[in-house]
Amino acid sequence: MTAPSKTGIGTGTTSTPGTAAVPPPGPPNDMTAQQKKRLRVPSGHRRLLTRRDRITLGLMAGVPTILHVALVWLTALASIALAFTTWDGIGFDSIKWVGLQNFRELFTSNPQFWPAVEHNVIWFVVLILIPTPMGLFLAVQLDKKIRFSRVYQTAFFLPVVLSMAVIGFVWQLVYNPDTGLINSLIGANKPGHYIDWIGDPDLNLWSVLIAASWRHTGYMMILYLAGLKGVDPSLREASALDGANEWQTFKNVIFPTLRPTNTVVLVVTIIEALRCFDLVFVFNKGAQGTELLSILVTNNIIGESSRIGYGSAIAVVLLVISLAIIIPYLIATFRKERRT
Repeated sequence: MTAPSKTGIGTGTTSTPGTAAVPPPGPPNDMTAQQKKRLRVPSGHRRLLTRRDRITLGLMAGVPTILHVALVWLTALASIALAFTTWDGIGFDSIKWVGLQNFRELFTSNPQFWPAVEHNVIWFVVLILIPTPMGLFLAVQLDKKIRFSRVYQTAFFLPVVLSMAVIGFVWQLVYNPDTGLINSLIGANKPGHYIDWIGDPDLNLWSVLIAASWRHTGYMMILYLAGLKGVDPSLREASALDGANEWQTFKNVIFPTLRPTNTVVLVVTIIEALRCFDLVFVFNKGAQGTELLSILVTNNIIGESSRIGYGSAIAVVLLVISLAIIIPYLIATFRKERRT
């Protein structure tokens, strides 16, 4: 017969003879002080980084920073310094200081410089007037959550994923005088009726701009679509309650809230217009009416003459033009935002 258990009065615990007492929870007595220290829960939100954590964070932040400084800032400063020299690229001993001679020659003696500047301006005007509004229109339509909107987004954004070189090869097939799509549709692929979209100096710049606009439209669509997703839905509801139609709502309510997106769009368009190179180079290497500043830089630096100092001077002019346009606009935009 089992002996009755004894219950401690006031303690609520029960003990059974022959059964060992259970020790209170906690670290074993044979643990070292270092092991006990690791088991302690840190108090508050204070948490110290280990040496391994600091090394990992240092590598993650330091390596990209070093690469960015070395490949972007140092090369840009070196290009600015080389703009005041003459150098054929063979040995550093051949670098000679010439001051402003490269810029004087560029502005007065180069017959391709001013046409290249004009073409870059035309490139910017076309991109800001045609594909940018078209991208905004597509973004507004896709923001209405129409059927198959994901499919449309993918189709319009696909040219942005492709490289400009691939786009150039594709549009070369479209513009081919013999078997191209355009000449086949309009019947201009017969002898005596050929239209040379790439070789004609009066047409090739506009042909390249059509290919560039095809890609730029999808880029602008994604930027504006992201901006429209951030618009407060209550603004649309308030406008509808006031009796405004769809166009009035967009003009007076939606578009003003897209000011940050418009700033990004303008900066991106300026950069695209100034750095356009690969598409034109694939078409006809920037000859016969498609001269651009980026093409002149490449032809002088890695061309047959290898005038690195002169090509760097053109690159400096390109940098100054971009900064002269972007910086004042950003300053004015930020001032308006601070006032509001």
